Amino acid sequence: MTGTPDDHGTGAQGRLPLDGRAGAALDEVVVYCDGGSRGNPGPAAIGAVVLDPSTRPPTRLATVSETIGVTTSNVAEYRALIAALEAAARFPARRIRVRADSQLLVRQIEGRYRVRKPHLVPLHDRVRALLASYDEVDVAHVPRELNTEADALVNAALDGG
Repeated sequence: MTGTPDDHGTGAQGRLPLDGRAGAALDEVVVYCDGGSRGNPGPAAIGAVVLDPSTRPPTRLATVSETIGVTTSNVAEYRALIAALEAAARFPARRIRVRADSQLLVRQIEGRYRVRKPHLVPLHDRVRALLASYDEVDVAHVPRELNTEADALVNAALDGG
């Protein structure tokens, strides 16, 4: 498992709460997530950012940057979203906005595309279970250019840094 330094430069590893607010009630959290593999399958990693959008600029609540072994890019995308949702769960909120640059992932979560690969079904089910705790869920595809922080966390994990 690799990590990125938190806002205080401590170099903590993996999933990082950044402001000590775990358990505080929020109206909304926003998560950006990304997964990637170098080869398909190949060495893979996940990255995610959990934000409190009520502040300007949004407060970073947690980040995820981890290697996940050798797998496909689709599995990495699902694992990134699961890790993001698990990190977000530490910051209870009524609403969640999920942003990902994988159109396939987003459309499967929305129910617009079927999950055809049997090995993705349990991952899809886990995502749906994690989203069920929110009163309002907004899942949307964003261009890669708007997901740069999560993408950088993936590459940092893959690069060992």
